[in-house]
Parts: sequence; C-alpha cells; structure tokens
Amino acid sequence: MNTKVTKVVRRVGHHRGLSTEFSFTQDMLPVARSVTQAYRQYAWDAFISKALPTTSEEAWRRTDIRRLDPARFRLPDAEEAAALSPVPDVLLQPLVDAEHGGQMVFTAAGVQTTLAADTAAQGVIFTDIATAERLYPEILQKILGQVVRPEEGKFAALAAAMAQQGILIYVPRNVQVEAPLHSVVWGAGRDLAFFSHILVYLEEGASLTYVHEWASPEEAEIMHAGIVEVHVGADANLRYVELQSWGKKTWHFTHERARVMRNGNLDWIFGAPGSHLTKTFADLDLVEDGAQGRMSGFAFTDDNQHLDYDTQQNHLAPHTTSDLLFKGALTDSSRSVWQGMIYVAPGAQQTDGYQANRNLLLSEQARADSIPGLEILADDVRCTHGATAGKVDPDELFYLRSRGLSRSEAERLIVEGFFAPIMERIPFEGVRARFEQVIQDKMI
Repeated sequence: MNTKVTKVVRRVGHHRGLSTEFSFTQDMLPVARSVTQAYRQYAWDAFISKALPTTSEEAWRRTDIRRLDPARFRLPDAEEAAALSPVPDVLLQPLVDAEHGGQMVFTAAGVQTTLAADTAAQGVIFTDIATAERLYPEILQKILGQVVRPEEGKFAALAAAMAQQGILIYVPRNVQVEAPLHSVVWGAGRDLAFFSHILVYLEEGASLTYVHEWASPEEAEIMHAGIVEVHVGADANLRYVELQSWGKKTWHFTHERARVMRNGNLDWIFGAPGSHLTKTFADLDLVEDGAQGRMSGFAFTDDNQHLDYDTQQNHLAPHTTSDLLFKGALTDSSRSVWQGMIYVAPGAQQTDGYQANRNLLLSEQARADSIPGLEILADDVRCTHGATAGKVDPDELFYLRSRGLSRSEAERLIVEGFFAPIMERIPFEGVRARFEQVIQDKMI
C-alpha cells in the first residue's frame, strides 16, 4: 500500500492585504550568512504580505488581538539591553536531573552557553543559530524551515525573519544523551520585542531530554514571537519540556511542530501559567510507520489572562499513536481556548489517536472554550476525543470543609486533585514541583 501522503490540514488563517502595523524594517534583519540569508528574506517577504489575523479567521475566531498595539514594540539597543534585569537564579536551576548536560541563556544582551565535555565528545551540538551558521551550516539546513514554514502565519514569518535568540540542538545517530539540556529565553523591559527560533534534530536511534523556558519579570511589557521545529528520527526518543512563564503584560505567539519518523517517540510536556495573551499552534506530525507522540499540557490562568492553544495530531502513516491530555484551571475573569484536531490520512490504517481537554472553572467570570475535532480518511482506526468544563463540585467542597479545612484550603486540594492526571504523566520531580508552586501562587 502506498502510504505517502501530502495533504495535511493546517488551520492557518487567510490574510488580506499588506501589513504595516509593526515598525520593523528590512534593514533590522539579523546579519545572515548564505545558509540563512535566503530563508530570512523569504520570511520577511511573507511577513510584509500578511495582515494581522482577525476574528474573521477560524483559527483566531476566539482570540481577538485588536488591543495589541504592534507599532509600540521595538528591538532593544545595546545600552538598553545591558541595563535590563538579569535572569533570576531560580530559572537556571535543573528541573529534570541533578545537573544540566548543557545550558543556554538568552537575554537582550546576548547568549551564554555551557556544554559538558563528555556530551560534546559524543558529537552533540548545542549552540546558538549565529554560531551554527558559521560552524554547522549543513546541519542547520536539515531542519531550518523544514518543519514550520514562515508563510504559515504573520507571527511565524516575523519570528523566522527576525529571530536572534536561536537554538540548534543536534544529536548524532545512536547517541544517548544522559544529562538533560536546558535553555532559557529571558525577556525584560518595556515596549520591547523578542524573537526566538528553536531547532531540535535527533538522528536515528538518538535519545535526549530537553527543557526550554520562556520567562520575564511580572512587570515586563513585551511581545514575543517564536518558532519551534523538532525532528525525531527513526527509533529516536525525545522528551521535551516547554514552560511558558511570561509576566502578565506579555503577548506571546508561537508556531510549533514536531515531526516523528519510523518507530520514533516524542513525549512533549508543556506548561502555560504566564502571559497576558498567548496564541500557540502546536502540531504533532507522525509521518512514518510506528511513530508515537504524547502531549501533556498544563495551564492555570487568573486575572484577565487569555490562553489559546491550537493543537493538531496528524497521523500520516499506518500504526501511529498519539495521546493528548490538556488540563486547565481558570479563575477571576481569565479565559482559555483549546482547539484540537486529530487528522488521519488516507492509508494510515491501525492508527490510535486520543485527545482530551478538561477545564475547571473557579469563578463565575472565567470561561473555557473547547473545540475537539476529528478528520478520519482511513477505515481501520481508533480515535477518540472529549472536552469538559465544570465548576468545583459543591459536595466535594462541603466534605473537605466538614473535615476542618478552610474554603481556600479545600479548593486548593480539589485543584491539585484535578491536575493529578497531568502530574502523573510528568516523570520529572522538578517540573511537577514548579507546577505545584504555580497552583499555590494562583490560589492565594
């Protein structure tokens, strides 16, 4: 049976006209070498050809960004960058092991990178994109723009053209990286724009644990646009932890996609307690026989936060398996949106796809929109989905209070129990502790 499929459903809006909302110009593009020069120019052309998305587009129907003032955001100059607040020590601590195998920390002033000697001796590349352009252009070409295309959206094109905070991770064939790699993109200041581009490429049989975090001070008034491109080779295994810890005055836009090859496995964990507004496209492409992917999402919003996650599980070959569980708790007047799609291509028989979104509303003003979807073009599959949104059970609350707990203590226990299925899917004590701290902070 021919299982090669070219059709993939992408919810990327149709934009009209030219966009001049941002103050960025072509001469602000990072200095590029031949390997990225054409890519950045192509992305820039895509950026200027697209208007900002509106609620008339299906992918953006529930996320209105008319209050975003794009013209206010600018790139920091060198003097300003040097004066911004430093990265807190807590963000530099290991989350998944006793120590890092390598760490990369980006600020507006530049990047600091460390990599353990034994990891580097295995041929592992862990570097910023500017260095990769000089030293590893042939590896950069394997993935740059190959998984996420700049023309997929206004913000994808902007990030592709402008990203100076770029990461390249490459793990050679059959190399098992024991100590995890860690990166942090730190944004601070007022009216500043930050752009990041993460590239992860695992060759056949490779193994890696990688933790990435976007973060800023609570008072930072910034915008971030980013791209994440992941390639998991045949029989390779990647555990990817992604934390979004922006302050509540940050606008956050990302296009993220992982491509998993024959018998490869991806365990993708993402937590999102931060930002003023987030719009994330997160896609899992299972492109060869036996590919597997699991996505586990955690979100907790308060005040007037708005988080929108648009996920796709694309089964493009037979015997592929996907499993998504995304849980969110909401309080105050915050809002979450989750749109999920399982797509099964023609010929992708014996596919097993699952997705679930569960939401707990902790106030009368909070709102959660869940839109699961299936598009199945094969007849021998098992695909299920579900979405719920509910309030705290008054019987549970009464029972806990009758045992002497205060209302706030009882609600916190209920919330912790609600998130327990997500915590059980996270094999890293440090990540679980971070999420548990978020629950405590939001429940105060």
